[in-house]
Amino acid sequence: MSKRDDLIAKYADDLKTKCGMTPDMDLLTKVTIGCGPSIYNADASTVAGGQPAELETVKKNFLMKKLGLADSPQLMEAIDSVIETYGRSERNKYRAVIYYMLTKHFGKESVYG
Repeated sequence: MSKRDDLIAKYADDLKTKCGMTPDMDLLTKVTIGCGPSIYNADASTVAGGQPAELETVKKNFLMKKLGLADSPQLMEAIDSVIETYGRSERNKYRAVIYYMLTKHFGKESVYG
């Protein structure tokens, strides 16, 4: 297995064990690939759930640019809800897992067509 396959397996495990979700492996793979090389960087591969600037970046770069959503209070509420599901105390909140959950939350799977 490639390093990327190993990471996708780890993200799938997080979705099952920490978030109580059964991942759509095809979508999870596409979201992970969409994260690009950041998944291999220890700092960039995770989201700091307690840092407002980091959450703003997720909102602007992922929800608005990638998913094409209009800016509204619902975006931050969704990010907050996803972080709550993942577990605020969870040290490593993987970017690909958060992006996957946000994609599902907004029903934007078609973006990854």
